[in-house]
Amino acid sequence: MKCLWLGKLLSSFYRFGVGSVAGAAGATAVYPIDLVKTRMQNQRAVLSNERLYTNSFDCFLKVIRNEGPVGLYRGLLPQIVGVAPEKAIKLTTNDLVRDVFRDKDGFISLPFEIMAGGCGGAAQVLFTNPLEIVKIRLQVAGEVGATGKHKVTAMRVIRELGLSGLYKGARACFLRDIPFFWCPRSSPVYPADVIKTRLQVKARAGQQIYRGVFDCSRKIWKEEGGRAFWKGAAARVFRSSPQFGVTLLTYELLQRTFKVDFSGKGAVVHEAWSEKRSFNPGHLHAS
Repeated sequence: MKCLWLGKLLSSFYRFGVGSVAGAAGATAVYPIDLVKTRMQNQRAVLSNERLYTNSFDCFLKVIRNEGPVGLYRGLLPQIVGVAPEKAIKLTTNDLVRDVFRDKDGFISLPFEIMAGGCGGAAQVLFTNPLEIVKIRLQVAGEVGATGKHKVTAMRVIRELGLSGLYKGARACFLRDIPFFWCPRSSPVYPADVIKTRLQVKARAGQQIYRGVFDCSRKIWKEEGGRAFWKGAAARVFRSSPQFGVTLLTYELLQRTFKVDFSGKGAVVHEAWSEKRSFNPGHLHAS
């Protein structure tokens, strides 16, 4: 029994490490798209001549022109620090819940699949919301009109917000992430992402101040219309699938390459998956 629990503990640490690397790889691959999404979501002007960006592609080009290619990676460090544990916690929690409800043949029913995904989405919010609010404030710091007396840094944002302030937008984050992990391409959760961004970004002089999820929803609808809840949706579409794909691909490749059996009989490293050959005649093998 002791060996069994030790095996489960080691397996959890192993999954956490693999998930961290996979999450970092996925986030870095699509980070410029994430920055564009955030800036589009935070664009509050109603009249076209007052908008900084006409669309996501225009935003991408203007960031490069005004801030250089490095501007596309503004706030990447908090993202990496946050997304690695985020993906690790999400995937690990998902796997652990699935293991609890899996039958002796390895089958898990759809309701428990949904429950596992929801638990994974909820678990990561508690850790990543503070890092995400720092990332978002850094992402919009380079915009025209965002300059102030002091340079915006991660430590300055943390000191300014305090512990409670680091959880601004957490309710909207729960509304977004729990359903989002059931179905990664689910568009109904996107308005919650817009609301979360508005709550987490520091309002500039003359901009609307939001006091919560419902207050933010009401004011966006009244001042900007229903379409405002879909600002940056194009960037989100182009980001979500590649990021999730790169993350899961990296996760699977690492697990197959360094496959370890924590069965309690001792950790046994199996042959690398790349050395296994398929007997299907339709498959090609490298010489």
